[in-house]
Amino acid sequence: MKNMNIMFAGFGGQGILFAGKLVAYAGMLDGREISWLPSYGPEMRGGTANCSVCLSDEPIGSPLVIDPDVLLAKNLPSYEKFIDHVVPGGTVIVDSTMVGTCTMRRDVDYYTIPATALAEENGLKGLANVIVVGKLLGATGFTTREVLEQAIDKSVSEKKRDLAAANKRALELGELWTASEC
Repeated sequence: MKNMNIMFAGFGGQGILFAGKLVAYAGMLDGREISWLPSYGPEMRGGTANCSVCLSDEPIGSPLVIDPDVLLAKNLPSYEKFIDHVVPGGTVIVDSTMVGTCTMRRDVDYYTIPATALAEENGLKGLANVIVVGKLLGATGFTTREVLEQAIDKSVSEKKRDLAAANKRALELGELWTASEC
């Protein structure tokens, strides 16, 4: 599989770190080398949050993602902060509900998905982050849905075990979403 350096970015409380954890866990289940490096401000909810995830078939030298192959942006400030760092030929996935209109680069592949609105409309409030991970799966094929579902089973705490099925529905919704304009 292709090596990937992924930047998940948004506000605290949007599930950015959990989304990164799912992808990292899927990489681990696939037998790949992985790193997961969270970064967030002291205010947590409402402040900035991002997460670097590296998936590789070789040992990873640094967990810090400076020039991501993939950017998943859940708000406009994060999109603006990281878009110029995505490598040419990379992939950008945007939650269009939260980002709104954005300037598109011509040298990257864009996928927009109204993840926050889709979560609300489908009774999956709070799972826009997993919808975006589903779009990542559909756009890149970095793993299989079965492996991501196993990652959900491993990552959802016992206290929230009842949300595993909803997470899997959110994953499928994102994977099958047809991209719209940014």
